[in-house]
Amino acid sequence: MQPLVAMPDAVRRGIRGVLIDIDDTLSTHGQITVDAYAALGRIKRAGKLVIPVTGRPAGWCDHIARMWPVDAVVGENGAFYMRYDRDAHRLVKHYVVDAATRASNRARLSGIGARILAEVPGSALASDQLYREADLAIDFREDVPPLPATAIDHIVALMEAEGMTAKVSSIHVNGWFGSYDKLSMVRTLLAEVFATALDAERERFVFVGDSPNDAPMFAFFANAVGVANVRAFASRIPTLPRYVTDRAAGAGFAELVDFLLQP
Repeated sequence: MQPLVAMPDAVRRGIRGVLIDIDDTLSTHGQITVDAYAALGRIKRAGKLVIPVTGRPAGWCDHIARMWPVDAVVGENGAFYMRYDRDAHRLVKHYVVDAATRASNRARLSGIGARILAEVPGSALASDQLYREADLAIDFREDVPPLPATAIDHIVALMEAEGMTAKVSSIHVNGWFGSYDKLSMVRTLLAEVFATALDAERERFVFVGDSPNDAPMFAFFANAVGVANVRAFASRIPTLPRYVTDRAAGAGFAELVDFLLQP
């Protein structure tokens, strides 16, 4: 991983959009700081496409799409995108699977979650599970004392044994039925809403993240950036981001915005 200053000026100036993980990338210790939120507003006012790409639930993403200075949001690790159409005054939603399938899957996820909690002492359902439409989130360090790597690996193995896709974030193990991920839904969103063929435009986007569930994005985007705390998960990320900030979490995101908006 190289420092941000290694990004060529021509590349920096050509960046059209910024894709942003939320937990421990935009947030710091579970909160969005004043500086990080201000940076989000500055990059939006500068005319860039601004799209959070998160593992957080549909209920949160409804709020984010409506009220944050963003163009759209991808949630639950790629299960959907949402955007608020300000002209029509309505929230537009696009899901990978239909409502009936989501309802059926939630019934299955409930039982799997109960089995995981029984087999992995100290784990818990994520506090935002009630607001999820497509995945199961098991908390290993957000609202519970941090669990060891062996416990995290056990959660992943239990999900995979049920035929689920399982990804580790900085705070949760997320599992779902299907092969989608953050990258696949970003590709769909950009094509459907912003008339952008991502494969042709990847050099004009920055993705910034911090954890293993960001791995598809780090691998795809030539200008991927990790905030400094990405180093804590380096052994779990097959392809590390090309660049890394000096500062961690929200301060690292603000550092990236300062860099991109240089004259």
